[in-house]
Amino acid sequence: MPQADVLVVEDDAEINRLVGAYVQISGCHYRSALDGNSALREYRSCRPDVVILDVMLPDLDGFEICRRVRAEQSGKKVIVIMLTAMTDEASRQKGLSCGADEYLTKPFDPDRLIATLGKYQKRIELKQ
Repeated sequence: MPQADVLVVEDDAEINRLVGAYVQISGCHYRSALDGNSALREYRSCRPDVVILDVMLPDLDGFEICRRVRAEQSGKKVIVIMLTAMTDEASRQKGLSCGADEYLTKPFDPDRLIATLGKYQKRIELKQ
């Protein structure tokens, strides 16, 4: 069974590694980006199945990255999971309207993150 390829975009390196560990526990392959421009370069080079995306990044915000990913995807529907400290309803609605499939907030529940990845991993396996 092929592993889903997951790009974690989080500017805090420690949190990025922590989320990456849960990605690996979920049976997925983990890639990392620490800012928006790196995330877009990595996205374009590896075309991951899933992008776990922070909103507050030092250069481009997660909303803009999500819009660009949606505009650039060709054929393959990338799953975008926003994982952010922005807990207000307006931010959640903005995330979903720019194309996010899920909007999870920090501090995050590892079990919920793993369950969310599992839900989408089944969909990814059906497409392959």
